[in-house]
Amino acid sequence: MSSGNWDYIPKVCANVLDSVMRYTQIPVRQSEVVITADSPDLLAVPFIFMTGHKLVRFSEAERQGIVRYVQNGGLLFSDDCNHGINAMHAQSFEAEMRRIFPGSQTLAKLQKSHLLYKAFFKFPGGPPSTSHELNGWGDQIAHDYLRGVEHQGRLCVLHSNQGYGCEWDYDWKNKRFRATDNARFAVNIVVYAMT
Repeated sequence: MSSGNWDYIPKVCANVLDSVMRYTQIPVRQSEVVITADSPDLLAVPFIFMTGHKLVRFSEAERQGIVRYVQNGGLLFSDDCNHGINAMHAQSFEAEMRRIFPGSQTLAKLQKSHLLYKAFFKFPGGPPSTSHELNGWGDQIAHDYLRGVEHQGRLCVLHSNQGYGCEWDYDWKNKRFRATDNARFAVNIVVYAMT
């Protein structure tokens, strides 16, 4: 993808991989794989994470690649790290999803009872909040839900305004200073994508 700034949080992948290895038996490659939505290798990965602050525009080939990807069981997770309501990344990603998946259920709110919130760790209140502030109120007040696109009864696109990417952008070795690993929700996303 030539638009956006998808690569501005370099420590997220190592942190998420550490959490997946720490808590599960899922074999993982110990380094991130950067892949474009129009790559023929896209179908080899079960989960894609994208984040950013800027405008998201897919090419027609990338749009077709995303459709093939989700039809073959892949999960695309997009996280807006703007910490604002209707920020540029969120608005442009949402517009792309409506273009790719037209219909009334495009990016519908996920219920707090969704399987994603109990795929490994239990999050009975829905998506965990982040420590980032939104105009002094906190993301969980304005963004207390996630949205998604389903294909054949399965979540295939997950969209967040929570800023998880910003939240998980620290060296995995620093988890020892935290009372709770805040990347545990990433484990749920990966387990959901793998099962």
